[in-house]
Amino acid sequence: MRIFAAMLKNDLILRAARGEKTERTPIWLMRQAGRILPEYRAVRNSLSGFKELVETPERAAEVTIQPVDILGVDAAIIFSDILVIPEAMGLTYEMVEKKGPHFPKTVQSKADIKALKIADPSDLSYVYEAIKITKTELNGRVPLIGFAGAPWTIFSYMIEGGGSKTFSKARRLLYSDTELADQLLNMITESTIGYLKKQVESGADMLQIFDSWAGVLPSEHYSRFSLKYISRICDAINDVPITVFAKGAWWALPEMKDINCHTVGLDWNMNPEEARSLFPNKTLQGNLDPCALYGSLDTIKSETQKMLHAFGDHPHIANLGHGVYPDTDPEKVKYFIECVKELSSH
Repeated sequence: MRIFAAMLKNDLILRAARGEKTERTPIWLMRQAGRILPEYRAVRNSLSGFKELVETPERAAEVTIQPVDILGVDAAIIFSDILVIPEAMGLTYEMVEKKGPHFPKTVQSKADIKALKIADPSDLSYVYEAIKITKTELNGRVPLIGFAGAPWTIFSYMIEGGGSKTFSKARRLLYSDTELADQLLNMITESTIGYLKKQVESGADMLQIFDSWAGVLPSEHYSRFSLKYISRICDAINDVPITVFAKGAWWALPEMKDINCHTVGLDWNMNPEEARSLFPNKTLQGNLDPCALYGSLDTIKSETQKMLHAFGDHPHIANLGHGVYPDTDPEKVKYFIECVKELSSH
């Protein structure tokens, strides 16, 4: 049974996701809880590092709520990481300061896959506890977004062992051993479905699937090894609105028309006008270039106006075209949020 908190005082983002008219455009930011905020850094510095923060529900809830209080966004997104799924499957990762995630052991063979399991939702109880605490402390102020990585993106890290410019090891497997690739993608997909269902049960009001490495695949492989599995996840979860964000996969947008999601996220290279015609019955999210926030206040305002104009009267959730960059001035981030609210009000 799903846990409900107080009646939402601000449900703009949920109404926009359902395609309803809203009095203004709702806004939240990818990576809004994080390094741009001194308040976040203070919490993180009080712990051993990123992973302890993710796995400590009270502190994860605290940094989840910070952007709501400090920046004025219309939704919170639970502070976690997409790589909790491979860890729950049996593949441990480390978060290396200034370098990113690293897997000491990677998946290279059938024997490696046999050593893994489909994650049991109970393996990630710290995430659900963080969601419950956050919902209680938000007390209905704004909705809470849950999330997971897309199976292809998780697969990439599990094969590659970390970030990569080419993900050539992961892509090579799609040509050399499709059976092995599908076996691992199936396990990730089943793990993710159980995980997201439990997030909703714990109180998440909407979900986002991050396909961070969508753009490295050729079109045929993206359909075969990514969209197919994302579609299975979306079909399995009907309780809350779902957003699919496939970074860099502008050429795959036409193939996303039939996915059972409510919102399609656009990166800053994707054309909102084209997306409006492709998705007449879906909400769009995005897509200001994160680098625009390095500009002057006048530049930020004019770029925000351009973005809002490009989406027109199509159901829209404002966001950046990717996560906010860590050296961005929080005051400029706040100004962008204020501009969206002011310029989109009817």
